[in-house]
Amino acid sequence: MKFKNLDEMVSMVQGKPNRVVVPGADNDEVMEALAMGTEKGLISGGILIGDAAAVKASAVRAGLDLSSFELVPGTDQAAMCGLAVRCIKDDKADFLVKGLVETKNFLKAILNKELGMVPEGSTLSHLVLFETTRYHKPFFLTDAAILITPTLEEKRHMVQNAVDVARVTGLAKPKVSVVCPIEKVNPKVPCTVDAEELCRMSKDGRITDAVVEGPYDVYISFSRKLADEKGVKGGDVPGDVDIVVLPDLNTANVAYKTLTFFAEGLQSAALVAGARFPIVLPSRTDPPRTKMLSIALASFLQMHRQPT
Repeated sequence: MKFKNLDEMVSMVQGKPNRVVVPGADNDEVMEALAMGTEKGLISGGILIGDAAAVKASAVRAGLDLSSFELVPGTDQAAMCGLAVRCIKDDKADFLVKGLVETKNFLKAILNKELGMVPEGSTLSHLVLFETTRYHKPFFLTDAAILITPTLEEKRHMVQNAVDVARVTGLAKPKVSVVCPIEKVNPKVPCTVDAEELCRMSKDGRITDAVVEGPYDVYISFSRKLADEKGVKGGDVPGDVDIVVLPDLNTANVAYKTLTFFAEGLQSAALVAGARFPIVLPSRTDPPRTKMLSIALASFLQMHRQPT
């Protein structure tokens, strides 16, 4: 990676001219993250959409100086989200942060075909970048928020989205583990069948620029020693995984929240991949620092984004 840890990622985007747009900006946690991002020089300004009085009151509570932000009044969620995406389309902002609006309204606006902000044939998926003292480098996990029971084709998009983001962070050929409860293909465990097919896709070019292996369990994915003990010989991924692909929302969301709650020394940043611009989709329970790191990751991707 171009950065060894998330703090180094933050330092790399400090002082860059990144403009954020937030629909439903009257949200204390998001405003606190914006205050942290502004203080650290991750955000140069932006557009805050929502009830003006509530936004100002939230900014005061969060300690956010609004002098570099434009306040746009709005109360209708669908309209606020549509306006936010149009701000990206019209180059008035660089990336999107979800505020106090429903996820369905937020995603519907992003997927509006008239605006063309999601490439034809693309699928949006959620991606988390984790850093923990128990593993030697940051790693990605997908999909903990959007695709409930992904089809094989949606899993292909999930993998490719994650790979494309990982490559922007400096990984020339990310190592992907398709995680399942067991490491052998068994028709009674459908995710293992999907894992075998995803590996085949990486070999025949349907998934590009990645090493995809599996089915592996979590132990095999993160430890070469445990992989050897379980009889998994060879492979490039065990003990050096960059991207972990979980079978469905049930497993991925539980894994995400369990890691966040229990893992010692953990930091994380989350976003939505698959669109033409970075999207921050924070959870209501994410602490402000996680939201701030997510903004930093979006800033990093924006800084290195290729014109489309």
